[in-house]
Amino acid sequence: MTEATPDLPLWAAILVSFFLLFGAGLTLIGSVGFLRFKTFYERLHAPTLGTSWGTGGIVMASMIYFTVTQQRPVFHEILIGIFVTVTTPVTLMLLARAALHRDRSEGHADVPEGASLAHTPEAFIEQKK
Repeated sequence: MTEATPDLPLWAAILVSFFLLFGAGLTLIGSVGFLRFKTFYERLHAPTLGTSWGTGGIVMASMIYFTVTQQRPVFHEILIGIFVTVTTPVTLMLLARAALHRDRSEGHADVPEGASLAHTPEAFIEQKK
């Protein structure tokens, strides 16, 4: 069963197009950055742009489109944006810390300099003893 695509008002079509292009453009920038950077640590930063702001633009376009076509407010897409926004930084941090721990334990010379591991929970417990 196919249903005819409803006509969008011009204002809604412009907004949906803008947010889709905005979200897709940011996702493309993140993908290009992912391909361009050489090391794992550099590659961690580029895709987060696409997953946070890129997803936000596409979610906004979806909310506008379905609110206009279904003639009722549609807000459940906000949950998608919230989940992506919350999980992306957590995943980034876990991946970075795991890679840093692996590289330091294997003694790689190209490990980024930075804060010592004195701020880890294990080091805090040792300081309290």
